[in-house]
Amino acid sequence: MRTTKRSWRRPATLTVLATVALALSACGQGEGTDPNPGTTTPGRVATDDGATVATEDATASGSTPEIASVDGTVWVANEDGDSLSALDAATGEVVTTVTGIESPHNVQVSPDGSTVWAVSGHNNALVALDAETYELRGTAPTGTSPAHVIVTPDGETVYVTNAGDDTMSIYEADSLELRATIDLSAGPHGLRASPDGSTVVVANTTAGAIDVVDTATNAVAASIPVGDSPPQVAVSADGRYVYVTLIGSSSVVKVDLAEQQVIGSVAVPAPPVQLYLTADGARLLSADQGTDGTPGTTVTMIDPESMTVESTVQAGSGPHGVVIEPTGQRAWVTNLYDDTVSVIDLTAKATMATVTVGDKPNGISYSPLPPAPGPGTVEITVPEYATATGAGHDEH
Repeated sequence: MRTTKRSWRRPATLTVLATVALALSACGQGEGTDPNPGTTTPGRVATDDGATVATEDATASGSTPEIASVDGTVWVANEDGDSLSALDAATGEVVTTVTGIESPHNVQVSPDGSTVWAVSGHNNALVALDAETYELRGTAPTGTSPAHVIVTPDGETVYVTNAGDDTMSIYEADSLELRATIDLSAGPHGLRASPDGSTVVVANTTAGAIDVVDTATNAVAASIPVGDSPPQVAVSADGRYVYVTLIGSSSVVKVDLAEQQVIGSVAVPAPPVQLYLTADGARLLSADQGTDGTPGTTVTMIDPESMTVESTVQAGSGPHGVVIEPTGQRAWVTNLYDDTVSVIDLTAKATMATVTVGDKPNGISYSPLPPAPGPGTVEITVPEYATATGAGHDEH
C-alpha cells in the first residue's frame, strides 16, 4: 500500500509525454486534418448522430471485398469532446453519445459487456456506466491525471494508471471501492492484463520500461527496460510475451517475460501508440499515430512470432487507439487528428468504413452486446475530485 508523498503534476492526459515531441503530445491539440489530401476516404461515412451514411470502393483497385458481418457495440473516448460515442458495430453508425465525462482518454468494456469504464482526466475520476441504460453506475477518485483503465478477465478488479503521480489505483469492480494504490515507474500509461489475470503489465513512457504487477500481491514483480517512450502493451495468450509500442524509435518490440528482456523488434511507418493482438495471437496491429505536425495514416499488421510486417492498411489521420473483436475479422481504430474511427476488415486488409465521432477520439473498446436503444445523447454528471487517492496528494 502506498504511503509516501508526491508533489502534484500538471493535470492533462498524456502530459507525461510532453517531452516526447514525436507523437502523444499531440493528444488534445489542434483541429482535424485530411489524412490523404486529394483522395476520398473509403467505405461508409456516418455522422456523430448516425444521420448520414455513404459507401464507396474500399480498395485502391476499386474492388470491394466481402465485409464480414460483426455485431456488437464499439465504445470510443472523445478526449476533447468530453464524451463517449457508442457505435453499432454492424452498421457503423453512432447510436448514442454520452456527454459529461471531461477529458476521457480511455474507455474499457467489462468482459461480460455490462459495464463501460472510463477515466476523466480533468476530474481525476473513474467512471462506470451501465451498458444497457447508459446511466451512471458510480464514480471514484483516482490519482492525478488518470490515463488508462482496464478490467481483469474475471471482471472483478479494475486498474487505473495515474500518469500525474506515477501510481496505479486498484478497485473492486462491483463496489468501486479502492483496494490499493501502488507506486510504478515514471510515466505509467497504457496497461493490459495477462489472459489468466495473474499479472498486469504497464507501459511507463518516461521510464522507458514496463512494470509487471503481480495481481495476487498487488506488487511490482519486475521492471524491464524496453526502449524510448513506450505508451502501450499487448500480452500473449500464454502470458509469456509482451509487445510494446515505442514512440521514440517508431517501432514495436517483443519482450520475453521469463528472460526479462527484449528479444525482437520491428519498425513501423510512424511513431505508434496503441496496439492489439487477435484472440488467437496470430496477428498484432499497431496504430501508427505520428505527430500533430507529421500525422501517420497507417495501421501496421505484424506477425508476432517472427516480428515482421505482414501489411499496412490506410486509416485516417493519426491512428491512435485500436481494438479487435474476438473472431479476428474486424478492427476499429480511432483517428486522433480527423475525429473519425476507421473500420478495418482484417481478411481483406482494407479500411471498409470511416465513422465520424467526437473531438479527438483516443481510447476504444468492443462489446459483443448490441447497442441499447435510446436517445441520441445522454448527459451524465461526474464529480471533480480535487485530490488523488491514497496518502499525500493535498500538499499542493
